Amino acid sequence: QVQLVESGGGLVQPGGSLSLSCAASIGRLNEHAIGWFRQAPGKEREGVSCISSSGETTYYTDSVKGRFAISRDNARNTVDLQMNSLKPEDTAVYFCTGVNLKNIYGKVSCQLPALPSWGQGTRVTVSS
Repeated sequence: QVQLVESGGGLVQPGGSLSLSCAASIGRLNEHAIGWFRQAPGKEREGVSCISSSGETTYYTDSVKGRFAISRDNARNTVDLQMNSLKPEDTAVYFCTGVNLKNIYGKVSCQLPALPSWGQGTRVTVSS
């Protein structure tokens, strides 16, 4: 079973950038579709982005399209989330986990498994 550890969070000003990494402490990430999720204070956890095991298919929630980019680094065994043009509403704890990614006639969706495994997350704060 893959165990995931998130890193790269921090404090950044609006308009700034951060790069988050999801690393596997056990197992190979390129055998799994991986998703990034976030939970803002007082809000439910929401899906942000996900990537297929091959890296060929990606998904972004509307609020981050054009600003965030998900990618795989198989040499480092990580899934990275490059976040640009950050906004205060991006402030949240960010988590990664394995997902079930479906691509039906070009419509991509990422679903959590019945029992998702969550790590500690990494905190992103966007504030001036």
